[in-house]
Amino acid sequence: METPVEIDFQGMAANLQLRNAIDRHMLELEERYGRITAGRVVLKAPGAHHHKGGLFEINIRLALPEGREVNVGHTRQDDERYADLDYAINDTFKRARRQLQDRVRRLQGAVKQHEGIPVGTVVALDPRGECGFIATADGREIYFHRNSVLKEEFPRLAVNARVTYAEEEGEKGPQASTVRLLKKHGLKV
Repeated sequence: METPVEIDFQGMAANLQLRNAIDRHMLELEERYGRITAGRVVLKAPGAHHHKGGLFEINIRLALPEGREVNVGHTRQDDERYADLDYAINDTFKRARRQLQDRVRRLQGAVKQHEGIPVGTVVALDPRGECGFIATADGREIYFHRNSVLKEEFPRLAVNARVTYAEEEGEKGPQASTVRLLKKHGLKV
């Protein structure tokens, strides 16, 4: 960090142990997500009218390069776990970590993509009924053994049948495992 983290204790005495814990959290964020130019953490004790069971409020403001910021705060009033200061600090830093992670993904253009289960077409079956080959969407042919076919559907397989599969590296190259015969609704890709 270009400047030391600013820690503001409101309604409570400054505490070296808490300072060290916050410094560790900040160091972890900086090591994990790159340069944080400045940081401010506000620890606000429960109000004086709360004699028992009040909630701590933790706010974190992180300044990033190019004028970007991450702000985490707003303690949910229905979350009684925030009565424990250690929990409140850890949870707020966890939320800051998630926001930084999302920010990094957006800056890198990375969007979570859930790839579908690969679909292929049976192109050959062993006349002895032991194995076959699946044509993949990218034009490769992958070997599969009858034991890889789920629900004992191997006898129902035929050339041109549509299947889903999981690909793995076998002794002689790629092979399909967990082969599942698609029903009528799965005939179109």
